[in-house]
Amino acid sequence: METTRHFVATVYVVHDGATALHYHDKLEMWLPPGGHIDRDELPHVAATREVREELGLDVDLVAPRGDVDTETVRSVPRPQHFLLEDINVTDDGDVGHQHVDFVFYGAVGSRDVTPVDGEQPADDWEWLTSADLDARADELPSDVRELGRRAIATVDGDTRAAD
Repeated sequence: METTRHFVATVYVVHDGATALHYHDKLEMWLPPGGHIDRDELPHVAATREVREELGLDVDLVAPRGDVDTETVRSVPRPQHFLLEDINVTDDGDVGHQHVDFVFYGAVGSRDVTPVDGEQPADDWEWLTSADLDARADELPSDVRELGRRAIATVDGDTRAAD
C-alpha cells in the first residue's frame, strides 16, 4: 500500500489563558483550527487563513523568523512544531494517509467565534484552559492536550500552563 501525504497547517489559538478546540466529525477527535495548505500557499499563510475561516478571527502567529534575507531569499515564519500524523491506519498496520503538519501558536483578540459559511458552527468550539485540557484527558488526544498547554504558556507567558 502506498502512503499518500498532504501538507496541512494547524494553529493553537489562544485568548486569555485558553485555546479553542472543536470536535472533528470526520477524524472523530478534538482538534484546533487548521486544514490543508493550498498548492501555491505558504504554511503560515494557510494557518492564518484557516483561523479566519473557522473562527472568524484574525490571528497573530507566535512564529520566529530566520535571519537569512537576501535579494533572492527571505525567511518565513517558522512553526512551533513540524509533525507527521498518521490519519488512515488499516487493521494490518499499514498507513494509507498522513498529514505533514506545520503547527503554529497564535494570539487572538477575543473569543467571539464567527465562522464563515460552510464551516462548523460557532457553538461547536470550546475554549479550554490548561486545567480544562488536563481534566478532559479521557476524550482529548495527548498531543492536543500537550500542545494546547504549550501554546497557552507561550502566548500568555504563563509557564505554569506548560507543567
